[in-house]
Amino acid sequence: MMENRIEVKNISKKFYKNLKNESALGVFLSIFGIETRGREFQVLDQISFNLKAGEVLGVIGKNGSGKSTLLRAIAGIYRVDSGEINTVGDVVYLTGFGYGLRNKLTMRENIYLSGSIIGLSQETIREKFDEIVDFSGLREYLDTKLFKFSSGMRVRLGSSIGLHCVAHKNPEILLVDEVIGGGADIDYKEKSLDKMKSLLNGGGSVILVSHDLNSIKKFCDRVILIDGGKVILSGDPGEIIERYRELKKTLVFPIL
Repeated sequence: MMENRIEVKNISKKFYKNLKNESALGVFLSIFGIETRGREFQVLDQISFNLKAGEVLGVIGKNGSGKSTLLRAIAGIYRVDSGEINTVGDVVYLTGFGYGLRNKLTMRENIYLSGSIIGLSQETIREKFDEIVDFSGLREYLDTKLFKFSSGMRVRLGSSIGLHCVAHKNPEILLVDEVIGGGADIDYKEKSLDKMKSLLNGGGSVILVSHDLNSIKKFCDRVILIDGGKVILSGDPGEIIERYRELKKTLVFPIL
């Protein structure tokens, strides 16, 4: 029997929006120094699922439905209000390639910084350096500061760093938040998708959040649809994606 790498048991999470930012009552209370927690948002509501070794789970839903909050809770970035999360093995969380890039640093410096954030040693980054640079196609900009890069160049750099560093770490659990998708040209996107495919087929347990439904259908073994912080559908990727398209106009507004 395959072991569960991830067990999510009835987790719930609330956020609060301060009243003083949105109402006359909040402004009145703030004048007298009265603190208020403000409006309450149920971001995750009694979510449960398991993920076995080697499985790829897709998570879909509208913006603000709770998808990213779910991944951050599993990664340990957010503490849940109730319920339980158990993970087995190393966890790597990727949130949109380009996380950690600094405008005032050069491309070379950003490779070392971002690689360190992902968890690689300086020696390992040196070993992967040429591979990262060549994949990005940006070698002539190695000593150019990032604020001079176009948005497409930033995507190329960030995705190359992320893909190669994670491939080296080969974690037991990979949480991928809105990484597959737009940004660069078609050829580079296809090259990145091929690299991502090798990551997703590497034997780790993967949770993939994306609005790219074609990629979700292509890569995932199972899909859950989240709306208003709740899992409303779970099952075969093709079936859940088709139902999502049918239900899209009736789903709730974003909660954040």
